[in-house]
Amino acid sequence: MMKKQHNWLDQDIIVAWIFLAPALILLSIFVFYPIIYLIYLSFTRGSFTVRGIHWVGLRNYIRLFSDPDFWQVVGNTIYFTVATVIPSIFIPLGLAVLLNQSIPLRGLFRTAFFLPSITSIVAVGLGFRWLFQTDGPVNNLLSLLGIDPIPWLSSTIWAMPVLILLSIWKQLGINLIVFLAGLQAIPISRYEAAELDGANEWAKFWHITLPGLQPTMIFAAITTAIFTLRSFEQVYVITGGGPLNSTNLLVYFIYEKAFADFEFGYAASSATVLLGVAFLLVYWQLRSWKEN
Repeated sequence: MMKKQHNWLDQDIIVAWIFLAPALILLSIFVFYPIIYLIYLSFTRGSFTVRGIHWVGLRNYIRLFSDPDFWQVVGNTIYFTVATVIPSIFIPLGLAVLLNQSIPLRGLFRTAFFLPSITSIVAVGLGFRWLFQTDGPVNNLLSLLGIDPIPWLSSTIWAMPVLILLSIWKQLGINLIVFLAGLQAIPISRYEAAELDGANEWAKFWHITLPGLQPTMIFAAITTAIFTLRSFEQVYVITGGGPLNSTNLLVYFIYEKAFADFEFGYAASSATVLLGVAFLLVYWQLRSWKEN
């Protein structure tokens, strides 16, 4: 009997591998191999051709970590990520709590807030560049209010907030849906028990809603951080990394080194650092899911 069960187990394993094989082949071709080649390329210098590649060891990383432009880009990326993630969590959270209640036109509001998430970021970037240009609608509105026009896209202070505003607006709908799903998972009986104990709306939000949404908030924060770390289109369309490198983010830095300066090994070392940060965020996310 045990032998028969063992044979069936072997057969199930074989069938499982047969069904997994197509996905594993695609992952190997389009994910695992590019990652391995990227890491290999980060230790070389030259072109993509085999004859043009020269092994240089850790020279790219030594140059990278001693490059002041790289550290400026890292600072820009941290500023951009933190300033995007925090509002992208609390604004959708407040909207989700509001739209989870029975209010008029609730479905219409949910759809309206989700629309930015399915809009092309290139098209949105062109729209933001038009809105915030020197003689654009935003400065025209400020002039009507008696405020001097602001050089949004040519200022080292104001250019980054434009990118941050675009990223928050773009991420708003996705996080809103995530928080609405998290709210639906909280049992109604908890709120009913709190009402019997005389708890007000703030007490229910603080002691029931927030603890119940803790795994959802971690998920939204990590996915938003990954979204901001790989941001490229808004920089490319709106500012081009300027002025004075003040809006240059890590992905755009990698793009410039690879396809403008043709330093593929140096760009690969930068991309490997970004890959390591992304892996750490994913590991944190999986660990938080396991704990919760």
